[in-house]
Amino acid sequence: MKALKIIRSIVLVILLLAVIAALALFLYLRRDIKTLRSVKNEGNGAYTMDYAGDYKLDKFLKTGAENDEELYSFIQKELMHGLSPDGDTPSAACTAFVARNDKGNVIFGRNFDFDTSPFMQVYTHPKDGYASVSTVPLLAVGFDKRHSPTDGLSRENIPLLAVPYFACDGMNEKGVSAALLVVPVVSTVYDENKVSMNQTVAIRLILDKAATVDEAVELLGQYNVYFSNNLKSHILIGDAEGNSVIVEYYDGALQAVTSAEDHQIAANHIAYNNENIFESPDSLTRQEAVEQVITDSGNRLDMQTCQELLNAVGLYNRDKSERLQWSVVYDLTDRSGRIWPRRNSSASWDFTVSEK
Repeated sequence: MKALKIIRSIVLVILLLAVIAALALFLYLRRDIKTLRSVKNEGNGAYTMDYAGDYKLDKFLKTGAENDEELYSFIQKELMHGLSPDGDTPSAACTAFVARNDKGNVIFGRNFDFDTSPFMQVYTHPKDGYASVSTVPLLAVGFDKRHSPTDGLSRENIPLLAVPYFACDGMNEKGVSAALLVVPVVSTVYDENKVSMNQTVAIRLILDKAATVDEAVELLGQYNVYFSNNLKSHILIGDAEGNSVIVEYYDGALQAVTSAEDHQIAANHIAYNNENIFESPDSLTRQEAVEQVITDSGNRLDMQTCQELLNAVGLYNRDKSERLQWSVVYDLTDRSGRIWPRRNSSASWDFTVSEK
């Protein structure tokens, strides 16, 4: 009888330890679980997710990453519990602009031309940064047109914990917006005294830490920026006061290209000194088309005009298949916006970014 009591006591202790371990594991993972439970399929290859956890940008900024191997190693260790996101940095030919809408609000429009894959709109709320919404092509974390995320919590969705580091455009609670656009050339000087990051982390830096265009440019100047997969890019940045700039890494330095007009347009050619270096002349054609619409409207673009314009300047592949993946209009004054997949304006949804 005494031996039986001992066995029972041992079993109870083991069960208690198992419960404690399970509870500790749940507490450790609870924010990741909450994040993945928020995944929602919006249809047409579009997803949304509310990122509840800490993606540890401040920790990353202390050491940075000088190449993709170091970046993925950080993500694997700090966010994905040892798993690898196993993705690819996207290459895209896009068009973007900063202008005004029919109410006089500052708007930032952008379309994203890319190989077909799912995309995700992500809401983030960092403890020591600004809340924001951003858009991520999910090819960056291993999904493609044959392999998409599922709704809600699942093991297959774990790579989505890495998405804050792969934003291609976004807007924060201060009304700062930024977007990556591919260009044919970059020229930078590496500074061994600066921390390094790639171009998509540069977007995250702007969204989390900048309240104005000037702050964004100053922040970028504090870091080396390398270009993943040699996908050279420049960045259009706008803010709620109507300021804008195209940041280019050209002629051995960071160049901040402003506009003499009351609006600014970026496509896939070098804007510095009006050099207009491009791989395809359609970049200039798309910019001219946007310029014409803005001019004809007196720089007062209603939402329908924005949707029609971004759809019209989106690209097709050579076989006439769709290349336009999403378009988005951010209202930097109201911190609101509208996003839609492909050229399907009827599948759009509206969103807001609230101050924390």
